[in-house]
Amino acid sequence: MGVQISPSILSADFARLAQDCERVAGAADWLHVDVMDNHFVPNLTLGLPVVESLLKAVSTPVDCHLMIDDPDRWAPAYAEAGAGSVTFHVEAAANPATLARTIRAAGARAGAALKPGTPVEDYVDLLGEIDMLLVMSVEPGFGGQKFMDVVVPKIRRARELARGRDLDLWIQVDGGITAETIEICAEAGADVFVAGSAVYGAADPAKAVRALAAQAESATASSWWCSHTSG
Repeated sequence: MGVQISPSILSADFARLAQDCERVAGAADWLHVDVMDNHFVPNLTLGLPVVESLLKAVSTPVDCHLMIDDPDRWAPAYAEAGAGSVTFHVEAAANPATLARTIRAAGARAGAALKPGTPVEDYVDLLGEIDMLLVMSVEPGFGGQKFMDVVVPKIRRARELARGRDLDLWIQVDGGITAETIEICAEAGADVFVAGSAVYGAADPAKAVRALAAQAESATASSWWCSHTSG
């Protein structure tokens, strides 16, 4: 799988959520749904009932990013509801490996998210249990934040660890992804990109998705980690 773009519906119009989701249909690979509980992060967005309704109304696979306490209890339900990918935060999970297996057993891809200050090296043993590692490039909780370039070495390190273990691991980056930042993330080793304001702040969201994808693909092709090069 090559470059993938996952528009964050946190930047969409919640009064027209299904319509805004369909505005990127055919261009986006995923719809990124931020679930926040006002406990793990200081913001409250939406939960399982909205996700269940959204799944019935959209044609693009749904990627749920759970910024919640006790994901061991709550995350499996999102997979059971039909989300294609469910990501939990390692900082909140009691048993990350077990939770990842449960999500996979329920039919979804399992993702593990790291806050900007959480070292990837602490979770090397988890990489074989998950399908995607999400490296947060802002502190989780709010959309529209500025990209933290201090996470770029962590993206590279995550890719190095995945390659060293011969894992088919997607590396997602979320936070401040724009035309100005997507290439540096792709060059470092990310291949799945969450973009909110850069997509839904554009006059044509689908066109914005395609433009971001083209930038990321170009940067990946000449990167140190691309399969066509030695790394």
